[in-house]
Amino acid sequence: MTKILICTVGGSHQPIVSAIKELHPDYVIFICTGKDPATNQSGSSIQITGTGNCIKAQFSDEKPNLPNLPVQSGLNADQFEVCLTLSDDLDQIYLDCSKAIEAAIERFPNANIIADYTGGTKSMSAGLVMAALEFPSVELQLVSGGRSDLIKVRNGSQYAMPANSEKIRFERLIAPYRQAWTRYAYSEAEAGLSQISAPRNSQLRGQFSKFRDLSRAFAEWDNFNHLEAYAIIQQYASSLPPEVNQSIARLNNNTVKREPAQLYDLYLNALRRADQGRYDDAIARVYRLIEWTAQWLLKTHCNMDTSNINEADIPKGMKLTQHKEGQWQAGLYDAWQLVKHKTSGEAARFIQAEENCLLNHIKIRNQSILAHGFTPIKAGDWQPLQQWLEQQFIPMLLAETAKAGIKELPAQLPLCWT
Repeated sequence: MTKILICTVGGSHQPIVSAIKELHPDYVIFICTGKDPATNQSGSSIQITGTGNCIKAQFSDEKPNLPNLPVQSGLNADQFEVCLTLSDDLDQIYLDCSKAIEAAIERFPNANIIADYTGGTKSMSAGLVMAALEFPSVELQLVSGGRSDLIKVRNGSQYAMPANSEKIRFERLIAPYRQAWTRYAYSEAEAGLSQISAPRNSQLRGQFSKFRDLSRAFAEWDNFNHLEAYAIIQQYASSLPPEVNQSIARLNNNTVKREPAQLYDLYLNALRRADQGRYDDAIARVYRLIEWTAQWLLKTHCNMDTSNINEADIPKGMKLTQHKEGQWQAGLYDAWQLVKHKTSGEAARFIQAEENCLLNHIKIRNQSILAHGFTPIKAGDWQPLQQWLEQQFIPMLLAETAKAGIKELPAQLPLCWT
């Protein structure tokens, strides 16, 4: 396979010569500095393009006594090029190195490209590393060796070694999908992660698999596909918070806790939509929550189905809608009227006290394009409803679901991947 070496060039020539002789690259791109604009002193490019003896074997030597790097390394004129950059402008160095890598990839599409950041100024090394990390196919390496001090390795002991950068690359790749979790955008995270190749390192590969699987699990959960979410989460149950395992288990069991758990899940889903600024979606879910709560209360307290109510169960003076097949049915408001007349307890007291507030909130929902109107729901419309839910509706619901064994509001889905 064709080998391309990209290396930064500074004051020490030995590491670069060592890298070239070890790798035997087919082509070398030297990242160098030109003349200093302030002092007019030659930059490191002279080590590549200089004629005759242009490099000192030792810094203490009085005059240059070695030829340029291509000559020392046995490179022909068509086997290398010089890319000029600045010595300490990190932004420019990064851009210049990125362009050099892109050009190499385009010119040698199937080559093994290696970036060696041993030489040059600290900014040059940093710029090449930063640029190389943007390209998964580019390998990083440095020249190391035995040290007698903290300044440099001993001459003659140098050897090229790969730089372990897989974790850095991995963290950079998954960073956008960590961020997606902070917006409850699990589907976005799962879609992005599915486009990333699994790391070679077994530990990182395990982390990657877990992140991708749980992104999918919470995406399914967020889309009310609780069965699929449960199947995935069970694989990682031991490493997840107990409240997550408890919540998803309740949503998939067949006990009396399941329907109350679904009500809270719908409420938390509405809060997630509001946090995303999707207020029409949030209010649509809240409308269904309020309606479903009345249906659940009538079913558990009175064994009454709002889609097929016995005429004898209709309170005197109350008018319900009759289906074309003759069934009596109750929508949201009428269902709560039935709760008021047919039940006793916290829910009945709630509707007696909050009936007007409920009607006002329903009016806001009816303005939504997802209901009967054309007016987008704004934050100012949502906030009073959310406050009412927190202060009035949810405490009532908790009092009712306590009888089924759910006494606390379940935890919200996670905002961060750890």
